[in-house]
Amino acid sequence: MSNALGSLMRGFSTYVQQRVEGWRTGSRGSQAFMLTIMLALVALAVGIGALVERVVPVSLWFLFLMLGTMLLRFLPLVVLGLVLMGVAWWTSVQSSFATASRGAALVIFAIGLLLAVYQASKQRSGLPMALSEAVLTQLRDRLQRQGVVPPLPNGWRTQSATITANGPSYAGDFLVADLREGRWLEMALVDVCGKGTTVGPQALQFAGALGGLIGALPPADLMAAANNFLLRQESDESLATAVHIKVDLVTGDYTITSAGHPPALHWHLGERGWSIDNARGMALGVIEEADFTPSRGRLRPGEALMFYTDGVIETSDRDLDDGIDWLREVALQAVDARGFTGMPKRVLKKVPRGDDDRAMLVLERQPLTSPERDSEQFRGLGA
Repeated sequence: MSNALGSLMRGFSTYVQQRVEGWRTGSRGSQAFMLTIMLALVALAVGIGALVERVVPVSLWFLFLMLGTMLLRFLPLVVLGLVLMGVAWWTSVQSSFATASRGAALVIFAIGLLLAVYQASKQRSGLPMALSEAVLTQLRDRLQRQGVVPPLPNGWRTQSATITANGPSYAGDFLVADLREGRWLEMALVDVCGKGTTVGPQALQFAGALGGLIGALPPADLMAAANNFLLRQESDESLATAVHIKVDLVTGDYTITSAGHPPALHWHLGERGWSIDNARGMALGVIEEADFTPSRGRLRPGEALMFYTDGVIETSDRDLDDGIDWLREVALQAVDARGFTGMPKRVLKKVPRGDDDRAMLVLERQPLTSPERDSEQFRGLGA
């Protein structure tokens, strides 16, 4: 008996799981099944109300309408809405229990139904509201995973922080990274032009393109390919700034390529300050033959590179040069206070609140320990 019950429960669980997976596809069959289930529940509610001779409250039909808005596409929702409106009218107006207050409730329900149908008609994805949100969340999570820097060898550390301007977690600033052979690290910090949630889909699309190209092309070719990608977009607002760095984690040699991005800052251990990098280039998506002038240098133990978006330095009352000077001073104070640990978050907290996203990335080559320092000096003498 227990084995039969267990098999029955497992079969039912598998059946429910298959139906849930089918609903996630948004297929017509799954939508027809979901509509059938909801109509059956409506009929059950009407039957119970008739059996106990009670008028089903209009608030119950609101509950069905809310569920339909979340779970059904446009056409199935229209069918459900028409059935609900008819049932609500029949159980209220045709019943001997009808009152003026229930008539007002019907009017309110009709308005709610029209709003729900209108909202569903605006779902450009063609998916139910709950499923559309799930798809967008998956895309956002994929974007964030692309921005996770792979584990680096001993002696190297990256830290990053992002603050969105308007609260939503779909920012126009993003990071993509790639590590090959445990030696060649490439990262690109990108700022897609736009504000609020409207920039989210552009950033997701562009991040997917860059995520497939980074590490596969030389830096200049990567920027050229990114520029061509944005030029092929239909929108006139497909513009972005970006900074790309390629680092040899053995020697510390690096190449920085900038596309209209604020200049990177280099922390020099001997000078105890942030110097301005001289990589320059045209923003992406503006002209076909964009020119990029990279910079090259070496990151020694105890030094760091800092990258940031223009939301960090731009305000209404100062220009970019003044903003860079401000950032250099704030970042100097941050390093003097607690070193590089947690520095991006600490610096971004000091940025005045504005209407632009803010992102910062710090790549640090940590100081050598005593045995490493002795080995480094020995190799230097041998050379």
